[in-house]
Amino acid sequence: MKEADFVRRRFPMVSSPSAASTPFLLLFRNTGPDVHQHLTAEQRLELTKQWNDWYDGLAARGQAIQGSPLGFEGRVLSGPQGRKVIDGPYAEAKEVVGGFVMVRAADLDEATELAKGCPGLPLGLTVEVRPLVPVSPVLEGVQAHAPQA
Repeated sequence: MKEADFVRRRFPMVSSPSAASTPFLLLFRNTGPDVHQHLTAEQRLELTKQWNDWYDGLAARGQAIQGSPLGFEGRVLSGPQGRKVIDGPYAEAKEVVGGFVMVRAADLDEATELAKGCPGLPLGLTVEVRPLVPVSPVLEGVQAHAPQA
């Protein structure tokens, strides 16, 4: 793999669901664009290799579904009809989502163990582990009160 391909690598969607697995989202949070400024070019390439190796291991075991880093640019919307728009996710946040990996795991404990292998943890990155659910929690309990057809 050429260096340019290595750096621009995309994390493909892997489709080999195992029985009795639940999808979980691993959200990678950091403190912004300067988080890696102290690393040399060689260290950045090595870190990228570690990320690729970690993801490839998850994929080889049928645990990775999809993943991607996120760009630094973006917008944050809030308020009624999204009237408040702020350029960049870093404007008002101390930590922002820098990327994600969707994995398959038997339960939250297994997903947490998978997250512990994240190469960014030693650099201060945090990983939030969340299950994907079939119905929004907003609707929990609503069916009991819904009109019957």
